[in-house]
Amino acid sequence: MSEKSQFITQWESGWLQVKVPLPFSLKWVNAYLLPEDSEKTGWTLIDPGLRTEDTEVFWTEVLSELSIGWQDIISIVITHHHPDHYGMAGWFQKRTGAQVWMSQAALDSARRLWGENETFSEELTEAFLRHGLAEELREDMLVHMRGFRNKVSPQPVNPSILQPGERFRMGNMHWEILGGEGHAPGHLIFHDQAGGKLLCGDQVLPDISPNIGWMPDGDPDPLGSFLTGLGEMRHLEVAMVFPGHRDPFLQYRLRIEELLEHHERRLQKMAELIGNEDRTAFEVCELLFGTRLRSNAHNLRFALAETIAHLIQLEKRGIVVRIESGHAGDGNARIGYRRVSTS
Repeated sequence: MSEKSQFITQWESGWLQVKVPLPFSLKWVNAYLLPEDSEKTGWTLIDPGLRTEDTEVFWTEVLSELSIGWQDIISIVITHHHPDHYGMAGWFQKRTGAQVWMSQAALDSARRLWGENETFSEELTEAFLRHGLAEELREDMLVHMRGFRNKVSPQPVNPSILQPGERFRMGNMHWEILGGEGHAPGHLIFHDQAGGKLLCGDQVLPDISPNIGWMPDGDPDPLGSFLTGLGEMRHLEVAMVFPGHRDPFLQYRLRIEELLEHHERRLQKMAELIGNEDRTAFEVCELLFGTRLRSNAHNLRFALAETIAHLIQLEKRGIVVRIESGHAGDGNARIGYRRVSTS
């Protein structure tokens, strides 16, 4: 067995799952190679991972191990714009000439976050400060956010757009394209109705809950969108789920129920943590996840965004009310939450 064989699993129909290493706690992201031999012989590559020097070396060695040449990659499909899925797309396109496929919302998000003259790093950091982020963490958050551009560059040229409701051919089969919101705008999910396969990116994961991706000027209720989407996906006939993280799994509907229950428990816990106090999202975040996240801007960003998303859903359910002080833009504006009295 070669050194890279431990990262490669072969599934039926010649599918290959490649565990692409990540430099943070998730450890790896699943890329999938699907063989093509209908209109053109080669491979479709799904979600090739985060661009780093180590990942470039990894892919070069993996493709050599599999006897796949650069020219054999004929299509690149991206489920969503997050760097650990999208980051290597342009790098692969440059070497293979393959067409990149993604949703319009994912493309728009990538351009907003990493395009020329981007302002999103400042916008998100300022939004977090309004939600109570400690001022001394401002620079750490800015540096963290700005650090992703190199990890997604070069970005793909002229991607083709896929939309929910369409059918798309890859891996010698026709897939129904579904949309999933809450984790990432324009997240694409691919359902093989005949064979019961589901390529779902990060929308449904085993063992871990997908992060709820709140962003300023984004979905006004991302958790609500995520929960609604899970409910709408329950009816699908799925025999095997191929997720973006962890290993493929069988118990599709059971996992959806577990995720729905997880978020209900999280909402209840946050309401309890607020108690009779006025709390900012950052305060609730630290009560829930601990202060250790102050030393890890990456994990703090995910935890705080998810906390804000849950508080917005609690507000929509009438369990908490939003309290704003100061004026946006004056540096002193703060957003807090207060539990509605039940007496």
